[in-house]
Amino acid sequence: MFDDMDALDEDALREKLAELRQDHADLDAAVNAIAISPLPDMLLIGRLKRKKLALKDEISRIEAQLTPDIIA
Repeated sequence: MFDDMDALDEDALREKLAELRQDHADLDAAVNAIAISPLPDMLLIGRLKRKKLALKDEISRIEAQLTPDIIA
């Protein structure tokens, strides 16, 4: 019973991880597109970069949850 719930939780985490990675890539593309414009909005770039960093932190947290603890 618990194995099924663990598998569902793991699947949900993997799904969330894929969404976050896509959002991170989308933000990266947006930052790059804005940066190459003739008059880039540096405030917007800064906000997007902070959002990217927050996503990266959440991605790292979920990856840590999915990685099994191996006792050496």
